[in-house]
Amino acid sequence: MSAPLQIGLVIFPRVTQLDLTGPVQVFSSVPGAKVHLIWKRIEPVASDSVLTLTPTTTFADCPQLDVVCVPGGLGTDDMVHDEEMLAFLRRQASGAKYVTSVCTGSLVLGAAGLLKGYRAATHWTAMDFLGEFGATPTNTRVCIDRNRVTGGGVTAGIDFALTLVSLLVDRKTAEAIQLRIEYNPAPPFNAGSPETAPAEIVASIRERIAPSQARRGEMIKRAAARLAS
Repeated sequence: MSAPLQIGLVIFPRVTQLDLTGPVQVFSSVPGAKVHLIWKRIEPVASDSVLTLTPTTTFADCPQLDVVCVPGGLGTDDMVHDEEMLAFLRRQASGAKYVTSVCTGSLVLGAAGLLKGYRAATHWTAMDFLGEFGATPTNTRVCIDRNRVTGGGVTAGIDFALTLVSLLVDRKTAEAIQLRIEYNPAPPFNAGSPETAPAEIVASIRERIAPSQARRGEMIKRAAARLAS
């Protein structure tokens, strides 16, 4: 009897919960898989919404994972400087079959030195930051480069997780999960990317996030400089 797949997703303060919960819903449907939510301590972690998340294991107690995944959110700005997080990711990456992320979680992988020389996806607002870590930004819902599998922003986490299941198990299993969760997207508006959204909507979003983008830029530059030193 083969050992169960060990799939772990890190959580942290101000994580975007849908980056996490979309993939968790998919991975939890993989027959025999063990899904872990990982943080420094077993204590409630506040997401970027009303939801509070509870870890199932700690960095110290987590088994070797087949898949390690970093979701995104505003909290990644702090995680790119969190040595406990970065050290955990490096340890796990050395033995994992797949090193993965959703949304701006790719910036944390980059800060850990795990994306240098790899193509990677991220949220559209973070594309310009990936290059600081030696990654090649790739504007796609799911990017596969060897054993690095990265998803675009937020809702792309479901696409990412289904794609990864097809690699870990097979396409039939992934399609069965897709049907089970009735993932059949038909958005009411064609405004899901800066290429298709009305120009005034894109401009308003860019204006709204300008202060957080400036802070993120500073955090990324410092993290990249530390990685290079």
